[in-house]
Amino acid sequence: MSAASPSAADSTQIHRIFITASPEAIWEAITSPRLSAQYFYGALVETTGEVGTPFRYRSPDGADLWGDEVVLESHRPTRLVVGWRSLYDPSLADEPTSRVTWEIEELPEGFCQLTLTHDRLENSPRTAADVGGAGWMRVLSGLKSVLETGSGLQKP
Repeated sequence: MSAASPSAADSTQIHRIFITASPEAIWEAITSPRLSAQYFYGALVETTGEVGTPFRYRSPDGADLWGDEVVLESHRPTRLVVGWRSLYDPSLADEPTSRVTWEIEELPEGFCQLTLTHDRLENSPRTAADVGGAGWMRVLSGLKSVLETGSGLQKP
């Protein structure tokens, strides 16, 4: 269902997942606080998705800033590139900004492949470890669940 790079410490991590949804619906899930709250650890995204504008994540109550970067590239609804620096943990906040690329490819079978690439991690080992493994895979699986079932990942 989702594939990840071999090591959480890699300077580039690539995760892929197939989602039965349109590119527009996936784009909305990435850029909408109503939807991000359902799959991204409760985080509320704030962005217009336009190049040069803020790309922020806030805590579920909106009080704390969990991420504060900029949209670097935007090709709605197929590609969004943003700076990435986690502020919810001081040890992560001290590391340099990395980059996250969301690529949405519509496939002939009627579903999309969502590829998330998190790179420029060579000087951010704590961030690489934090987002590696279950980190991004849980986010992508939750996004898939929200779009295909209407709710995030559920406990059995």
